Amino acid sequence: MPEQKSEKHGPIAIFLKKWLGIEFASRIYIYSLVVGAVSGVGAIIFTYFLELAGFVFIEKLAGFRQVQPDGEVHFSFSFLEAPTYSEHLWLLLLLPALGGLVSGWLVYRFAPEASGHGTDAMIDAFHNGKGVIRPVVPIVKAVATILTLGSGGSAGKEGPVAQIGAGLGSWLATLLKLSHAQRRILLLAGTAGGLGAIFRAPLGGAITSVEILYREDFESDALIPCVISSIVAYSIYTIAFGSASIFSIPEVKLSSFYELGIYLFLGVLCVLVGIFYVKVFYGMRDRFFRKLALPPYIVVAFGGLLVGVVGFVDPRAMGAGLGVIQGAIYGNIGLSAMLLLVFLKIIATSC
Repeated sequence: MPEQKSEKHGPIAIFLKKWLGIEFASRIYIYSLVVGAVSGVGAIIFTYFLELAGFVFIEKLAGFRQVQPDGEVHFSFSFLEAPTYSEHLWLLLLLPALGGLVSGWLVYRFAPEASGHGTDAMIDAFHNGKGVIRPVVPIVKAVATILTLGSGGSAGKEGPVAQIGAGLGSWLATLLKLSHAQRRILLLAGTAGGLGAIFRAPLGGAITSVEILYREDFESDALIPCVISSIVAYSIYTIAFGSASIFSIPEVKLSSFYELGIYLFLGVLCVLVGIFYVKVFYGMRDRFFRKLALPPYIVVAFGGLLVGVVGFVDPRAMGAGLGVIQGAIYGNIGLSAMLLLVFLKIIATSC
């Protein structure tokens, strides 16, 4: 009963029920559509400034030519002077530290819950925070992620986008004065919208959002709202940037039944590497970085400096690494180089 009472007090909900006769079972789908639209527009803005930061810091200042997958969004930034490549590559050592210093200060000054990769904070808000994410969190998380990735930090967009989208959904639910249960649904819908748009995978974004919360279950009540939000966000994003797949994949044929054995071995190997990566990531966080007697933003800057050191061994270990994957798909990277990059990427991302 308290859940229903708190939801009826929202002026938007009152309008939809009194004047349009729309009950909650249908209203949640309308709310999900709005969350998807907001997430889609937010993903467009996030993508633009992320690419701008990478162009300014990595290409223009350091002179390192970034490699992108064929289907990734490309901006010319013609209003800026063209970079001179290979002129100041030594800056790759310092840029991740500077980016970590500024982003770390922003996070710990304005929104400490925006620290980390983002997914854990989103899950915690769902289970333990009644679906509440402060409105400042998605803004700080977006700026910190842009600074971190744009300066060469070794990380992906999945976790940050999940938390940013979740924050937008939570903010909208609070604005509409919805109940805790309904806020949780919109939190997941925002997560689905962000992931579906950024990765141009609406179904994948929706399923990821509802299944990431539990070890052996998924949030079935939020599945349809997540699908709606993800499809809307994906549609808006692709109107701006096109619907091409991120990676260009040549035709692959199964020429022999015995090749299935290789894929079986590869699957087992990926499991082992995944376990190793998780152990290294959380081990370095808990046993090393969190034990440093330094201000948190200095610790982040130190981690960025270590990423720069790894980048001096092979700069391809910096950034998100999608361009490296595209090169591997084309067969342009040798096996020994790929194995080295696997190890360096684990270390750099953990830093």
